[in-house]
Amino acid sequence: MARAGLPVSAVQPEWLALLPEAGRDLSSPCPAITAEDWLDYHRTGNRTRYEDLAAERHRLLSAAVLAAGATADPVAVGRVVEGVLAFCEQPSWCWPAHDDAHLRGEQLPDPERPFLDLGAGEVAAQLAWADHLVGHLAEEASPGIRTRIRAEVEHRIFRPFLERDDWHWLGLDGDVHNWLPWIAGNVLTAAVALADPPERRAELVAAARTCLLRYADRLPADGAIDEGYGYWWNGACRTLEAFELLGAVGDDGGDGDWREHPALRATVGFPADMHLGGDWWVNVADGSARPETDLAWPALFRLGRAVGDARAQALALSRRTGAATSEIRRLGRLVLELADEEWWAAPATGPEPPREAWYPSVQLLVARERAGNSAGLALAAKGGHNGEHHNHNDVGSFIVALDGVPVVVDLGRPTYTAATFSSERYSIWTMQSLWHNVPVVGGLQQPPGAQFAARDVAVELSDAAAALELDLREAYPAADLLRWRRRLVLDRDGAAITCTDDWGWSTAPARPSTGTLVVAGTIAEASDTQLVIRPLGGGPRNLRVRADRPMTVEQRPLDDWMLTRVWGSCVNRISIDLGNDIVDQSSLRFEAMEEDR
Repeated sequence: MARAGLPVSAVQPEWLALLPEAGRDLSSPCPAITAEDWLDYHRTGNRTRYEDLAAERHRLLSAAVLAAGATADPVAVGRVVEGVLAFCEQPSWCWPAHDDAHLRGEQLPDPERPFLDLGAGEVAAQLAWADHLVGHLAEEASPGIRTRIRAEVEHRIFRPFLERDDWHWLGLDGDVHNWLPWIAGNVLTAAVALADPPERRAELVAAARTCLLRYADRLPADGAIDEGYGYWWNGACRTLEAFELLGAVGDDGGDGDWREHPALRATVGFPADMHLGGDWWVNVADGSARPETDLAWPALFRLGRAVGDARAQALALSRRTGAATSEIRRLGRLVLELADEEWWAAPATGPEPPREAWYPSVQLLVARERAGNSAGLALAAKGGHNGEHHNHNDVGSFIVALDGVPVVVDLGRPTYTAATFSSERYSIWTMQSLWHNVPVVGGLQQPPGAQFAARDVAVELSDAAAALELDLREAYPAADLLRWRRRLVLDRDGAAITCTDDWGWSTAPARPSTGTLVVAGTIAEASDTQLVIRPLGGGPRNLRVRADRPMTVEQRPLDDWMLTRVWGSCVNRISIDLGNDIVDQSSLRFEAMEEDR
């Protein structure tokens, strides 16, 4: 009996109409990647120079594979051969920021000790799909290329995956995060397409399945992702896609249908719960409020269909365009998108966000003024702790959106550099609590670490209101702080959001406390105790902020593309003088108001 392979076996000619890049990119040269590109990370901390070049190689190979499969055009086949050999001749498939050469006091990768990271897994899966779809054409044009693919994947991927158990991303120490399914899912894809003999394939598939189950079993029952919406796509989504593949090849290892796993079923709904409106999302940690790339919406549609989640399907369909633009750098996701006839034929009805969603595992509440659309006020508020994956120091922070656009915001992250995941992480201003919507308590910011956490967290949900209450005292290293109760309420009947802080000290602090709001948009009016903010993109309504204490405004220019593309050229930080009395309280009120035109 022939073994089951990848779930799509042939390229259909009509797919090219959905991918205009396929023809145009046949004339685009495959970018060179030099030692200087690799070393730039070590010399300047720049991650994007190398990673962008690698991504372009992926994009061009995807387009060439589809053009070759649809037409068998010799030019397209030649471009497939060129793209495959370009990857095979790279000294390393991993990204410079991840390689372990520095542990040996070196900077250049060691080809005899390949490092299996996200980048390496992506290349393995890309070559697997290319070989599966058009390997026969490439072999006719360049005999021996399929042998070369298998040799490279065996050396760089299969052998390290099976022979080493010291990969940090395996999560054997209990720290399970999105690297595990991202890498294991790509290894699984490569094993299904490329591994021989059957015993080798079975060994690899079983090892990848064990990794995927480790992630799935650590996923909280409510399906939340502590890294936030932006990382759902490369953690939970990749896990689900990998289990789809195991089902397609009939190799679940006796673990049963993934759709019966409660946490995996639950996590399919997470993206829809995080949608604020339009291109805007609830973002925490390193996530962006407006993701900068196309995402795997067809995968979400497929997964929603599998578990019967209508809201997930509706959200995915609302992001569909007339062309296949999703994940072109990842050939497997692109092919599955193009082959899903229901994805292209299903009528789009628009997203249907729920009235509220509460994720107790990460203490995240998202509440809207009304269900089913983005009109009105929305509140997103979090507790949690400062040891979460991709953490920012933000315990007790919140977002206020008006008509689907965030106004009181979480900035997200700037471009990743060498400092981002180093001991210098919290020297980056966007990671600090000073630039989140939390107080500076007695002159102190929140430090990183899981011990700095919200306590006594309570949520109240009703037709009239949604509220999150929590104590922030342990989020700060303030020995004399007895309590800092924060209560955040979306009052649907009153069409307002309030934030009330109530605190007490054992002795008066030497330095005063300060409330903080980070706001995007234009401050149209300002006084000591009132602001009117015009949201980004305009609109008929503004957000009014009322305070019971004096407020001051500080403007911060932005110059990093990851921030300017979301928030424009600047943001504002509002500081609220909370004084240093032993016992006190303060409140803020947010309301929509029509703009005079």
